[in-house]
Amino acid sequence: MLFQTPAKTEELEKRLIELDQLRAALGREITNPSPWLGTLRRLAKASSVESSVSIEGFALPPGEALAIVSGAVAVQTGDENRKAVADYARAMDHVGVMARDTGFEWRDRVILDLHFDACYFQRDQSPGRWRTTPITVTGSDGRPAYEGPDASSVVALMAEVVEWLQEGDLDAHVVVRAAMAHLYTVSVHPFRDGNGRISRIVQSLVLAREGLLSPEFASIEEYLASHTPEYYGVLQRVQGGRYMPERDASEWVTFCVAAHIAQARRRLDQIAEASLRWSHLEELIASRGWPDRLVIALEQSLIGGTDRTKYEQESGISTATASNDFRRLLDAGLVTQAGRGRSTRYFASDELRSQVEEAVARD
Repeated sequence: MLFQTPAKTEELEKRLIELDQLRAALGREITNPSPWLGTLRRLAKASSVESSVSIEGFALPPGEALAIVSGAVAVQTGDENRKAVADYARAMDHVGVMARDTGFEWRDRVILDLHFDACYFQRDQSPGRWRTTPITVTGSDGRPAYEGPDASSVVALMAEVVEWLQEGDLDAHVVVRAAMAHLYTVSVHPFRDGNGRISRIVQSLVLAREGLLSPEFASIEEYLASHTPEYYGVLQRVQGGRYMPERDASEWVTFCVAAHIAQARRRLDQIAEASLRWSHLEELIASRGWPDRLVIALEQSLIGGTDRTKYEQESGISTATASNDFRRLLDAGLVTQAGRGRSTRYFASDELRSQVEEAVARD
């Protein structure tokens, strides 16, 4: 037995209409060719990945998640925080592939494989395999907050979840279906660990399969990470401490819709800011009589840092030209250099950051 998808109330209908308008606007923005969109996509993906793993206690210094997700730095064995980010990013890459698969069907193997992707670094927690032991979630106060269903029922319950994902409530709004998919998965708690991560990944796949927004723009991980006590509180109230699918899921759906509205507004603000930032960088480069491609280098340096390879690939230039460009930016005091040789990375200087912040605030 699974939770019932709540009936649509007049208030929920109003919120969904508002959300549809925001998501349509966001969809138009990200399909409109813009020179800064690639950087924004990487930033959104890194932020979503980092936010989701941070909910479960994995933390990295500022900027490192973007470098890992972008492939700019290698992750060493044994570093669980960085591996959590790298493996979750791999799972989201898998989501992106399945979102575009015209022959896609929901199977138990889909969820098992995504869990394997996201939790590969936790080899002692049986990634990609259903749990065979009892499980209890401990609250922030150290007391039991939720008891998952008996391990002997996990396979049957997840078969129900998969059947619903393939055929259930297909006329419901995609955000409502995604919220219910999240609730179903996290309530069954089918794995020894990583149940929150896989529930958020499944939710993202439901959204991405709709085709309106790519996974990095459709997910709500950032909102959930910044409202974690509220997120857990709603789940606990809806679940009631143990697996009771007869309970009303309305509060959970309302919370998720509100999260999507807030996240969509944030993404639209980020797009507007990116456009203003790019315009200022264009003016800066033009005022010095430099080639237009240097805007790319400066944009990358502002968003997590860059290196010669990344700059070469996006601007379509040679290694020698990239080296000369960075030397020019270093001499002008617009970027700083960290590391040597192949590990050399370039970051926006304080002067450049100050100029850009002032320009964006002014406009």
